[in-house]
Amino acid sequence: MTGRAAVHSCSLVLAHAPDLVRHGSKPARELAADADGLLASLTKALRSYDDALGYAPHQALIGNLRPEALRDVERPWWGHQTEPRADGPFGVIVDEVELYRRMEAADSFGLFKLDGSPAVDGGLTIEQAGRIAGSMAGAHDLDESLSAPVLLENLACKVTGALALERLLRTTGFPPEDVPYVIGSGEEAVGDRYQRGGGNLAKAIAEQAGCVNASGSDVKAFCCGPVHALVVAASLVAAGVYPNVVVVAGGSLAKLGMKFAGALRHGAPVLEDVLAGFAILVGPPGDGAPELRLDAIGRHRVGSGSAQQAVLEDLVVEPLERLGRGILDVDRYATELHDPEITEPAGAGNVPSRNYRLIGALAVRRGELPRDELDGFERTHGLPGFSPTQGHVASAVPWLPHGLTALRTGEIGSTMLLAKGSLFLGRMTELADGMSILLEPGKE
Repeated sequence: MTGRAAVHSCSLVLAHAPDLVRHGSKPARELAADADGLLASLTKALRSYDDALGYAPHQALIGNLRPEALRDVERPWWGHQTEPRADGPFGVIVDEVELYRRMEAADSFGLFKLDGSPAVDGGLTIEQAGRIAGSMAGAHDLDESLSAPVLLENLACKVTGALALERLLRTTGFPPEDVPYVIGSGEEAVGDRYQRGGGNLAKAIAEQAGCVNASGSDVKAFCCGPVHALVVAASLVAAGVYPNVVVVAGGSLAKLGMKFAGALRHGAPVLEDVLAGFAILVGPPGDGAPELRLDAIGRHRVGSGSAQQAVLEDLVVEPLERLGRGILDVDRYATELHDPEITEPAGAGNVPSRNYRLIGALAVRRGELPRDELDGFERTHGLPGFSPTQGHVASAVPWLPHGLTALRTGEIGSTMLLAKGSLFLGRMTELADGMSILLEPGKE
């Protein structure tokens, strides 16, 4: 037992899935009301694989571009393509053909078929490049949790999570059979009508990646899931329960095209056409791996309320005060890193910029930052958004491999991963959620 834990590596992947956009929750509902006219407009606004590859935020996500460099790329980013590379130091971007192939291979029950035949009996027809590629069948006629749309979401999540885990193991050389425990932190809830969220995607992903000696479980906390899972993983390692733990998540198919209406109104392409996945290896300190400060975990408390200042007091100020530090002592904050070219046309504004201004304003209010330096806080301590708007993925994780490199090289001395969640969406509480964790350079 070391009492400490470190992050050794993080892999990020994107799967381009334009023909699955119509099966996203929002497009599916809108198409049901206006199938003919809307489908034509939606189809016309979908990107090619090459366009998705050359999109600067995607290149930042897989590590071919520093996130900060996006500030120097003329906007709209989708109108100014960068070098289209499928592979990067932190991840890979696969096309729809490869995604479908992996989905068929990962389907243990023969429900996803690429046989060129349309769906029957309530299934979903799957298209690719304007033709029928196959279908997704349901597993039960009366169980909504085993319907074709839900199973398609879960299968896509499994596959993109496994792709990220396979990439992590391959690039680190970590043997799959040496992974003892996997924590799933995605947004899908696997189960049946008796236990709709009782299943275990973590174990399914571990199986797909060949981790034959692994066990696992899922952590659900809306967009906060990955940071909660990181804290749990680090605690398990620090306590000596497992020597290593992997945190993993696949993409949310339900969120494909979630803000497509805004894109169509503004003549922009539908940028929510990719499924993201990630895998994070947490283990003991050593080899220069940045360490997770388990003595500085920020958590949103039940009694704090949902006002933004109260949330940030819990997540930023309180854990730093425990270390005798202030807001400016963190070199880089990574928060809700949503791509503004997705959120702005939908009327949601620039989410990360708004968060950084809130943190900076809190520093001004506390007397830590001169008011005339507030505008510069985002540039010096923040990041531009570059993640697809899949909440759990965007919440800090895309920065993690960049941050690990910066901590290893000494470019920065600390970074805080900051996630917020909307528990009220489930109608069981009006509370928000939040969690943060601080990373620092490793100590031998």
